[in-house]
Amino acid sequence: MSKLIYKSEEEIAQIRKSADVLSRTLAEIAKAIKPGVKTIALDKLAFTFIQDNGGTPAFLNYNGFPYSLCISVNDQIVHGFPGDYTLKEGDIISVDGGVVLNGFISDSAYTFAVGEIAPEVEQLLRITKESLDKGVEQAVVGRRVGDISYAVQEHVRPFGYGIVKELVGHGVGINLHEKPEVPNYGHRGKGTKLERGMVIAIEPMINLGKAGVRFWEDGWTVSTIDAQPSAHFEHTVAINKGIPDVLTTFSYIEEVLNKKG
Repeated sequence: MSKLIYKSEEEIAQIRKSADVLSRTLAEIAKAIKPGVKTIALDKLAFTFIQDNGGTPAFLNYNGFPYSLCISVNDQIVHGFPGDYTLKEGDIISVDGGVVLNGFISDSAYTFAVGEIAPEVEQLLRITKESLDKGVEQAVVGRRVGDISYAVQEHVRPFGYGIVKELVGHGVGINLHEKPEVPNYGHRGKGTKLERGMVIAIEPMINLGKAGVRFWEDGWTVSTIDAQPSAHFEHTVAINKGIPDVLTTFSYIEEVLNKKG
């Protein structure tokens, strides 16, 4: 993970443009998700859409990662490989993407339901997404990373979910992974102080069951230790005074999902 890099207003404006392409990419994926679709088809769709909009996929060939998206299904937490897996009714699918546009990088993820899903899994997705919102609320000048971590942790704790500790959020913008690390658990008032010019990716990864993880032999895929489902949502956020400046958006995705009913 590279050093902490402060961004100028002009650089944040460029990251915002990258984030818009990424947010619209995830909305294109939302349109295509349904039973019978192979996950590799979603990856190809993202590659084409990002290129057609002047960007390149930030993940493709990053440390040897061979795809444009991380696609993680059901008990896979993050960094799953797109492939021949065919989506079926009741699955959940975490789609994590990044875009490089004019040299500036954004990072975002959303976990989708495939058709009707079990009520307890639907709740997991809702609470995890809410925990992202709670974390984002703390991403303002003068707070600390621990305030974000604690907000995520405390929102999910009453439900008994497992909070993934081996994987964390991070700084982003010039490089895909920069300092500071942003865990989804911790203590208020601890950690790096948040200052103007910092841009971070906040990304709760929350398991329905135990917090433990299993690393696959492919060197990338991470799944839950008990085969229970996991949810993952992520925003790129610029630290600002008073209110957080969320550079990515789920509004395009939600517009698609509302039309799909």
